[in-house]
Parts: sequence; structure tokens; C-alpha cells
Amino acid sequence: MRNILMINGPNLNLLGKRDNDIYGNKTLNEIENLCIEKCKDLNYKLETFSSNSEGSIIDKLQMSDEKFDYVILNAGAFSHYSIAIRDTVESINTPVIEVHISNIYARESFRHSSVISSVAKGSISGFGYKTYLIAIDAINEVLKI
Repeated sequence: MRNILMINGPNLNLLGKRDNDIYGNKTLNEIENLCIEKCKDLNYKLETFSSNSEGSIIDKLQMSDEKFDYVILNAGAFSHYSIAIRDTVESINTPVIEVHISNIYARESFRHSSVISSVAKGSISGFGYKTYLIAIDAINEVLKI
């Protein structure tokens, strides 16, 4: 059985309450449960982790090589400026798929770039909560590492 780690960064714990026009009305817990069920159907095990702290996200990424085959990462606002998270993604062996609920290219100009994209295996954005499910499909159908 393959193991996937799903990491969510700052303010994603506010999903369902925050800017529903942009992020939808599903809570992070609801999204995680949908992903857990999809992974079970595909014979994957999914562990979820959420933090508003850059250091905690880095620590979790660093330990991913020991336990996980893939990482799905929504680093939230850290995606746009955290060189530390970017360098961690570059340093680990676990393939990372970057995800964003909203289409970062259709929003404010400061969101148009991600420092993580260049070191991630791939990036998916703009499909609401289904972005996470698409990432699981990518792991299952494209990566199959």
C-alpha cells in the first residue's frame, strides 16, 4: 500500500468560513475525509497535516522521506514567498504535488507566482476542493512511482 501525506498551510483551517466565493464552502475536515475515502478506494493510505506555522510544515516535509511515497502540498500564502519551504521540497526525495484551491493566476498579481512550483513534481490549481482529488488521480494514473 502506498502512503500519501497531505499538508495544508496557513488559513486553510478556515475553509468553509473564509471567502466562500474563492475557496468554496467545504471545510478542511470535509475535504480531508473525501480524500481519505478516495485513497481507500485506490488502496492508498492518506495522512493529513495542517499548520499555520512555516517551521512545522518544513519539519513534516523533511520527515516525509521516511514514511511517505507522495506529498500533496497546499502551502497557502507560503507558496508565494517561502524559500525555506521551497528548499525543503527540493531537498527531499518524496515527489510533491503542489495544489491550490483557487486559480492563483486569476487573482491578485502577488499570487501569480509560486516559489514551490519549480521544484514540485507538478502543480494543480483552480478546481476548488476537487484540486486535491485531481492530485490523487495524478498520483494513481500518472506518477505510479
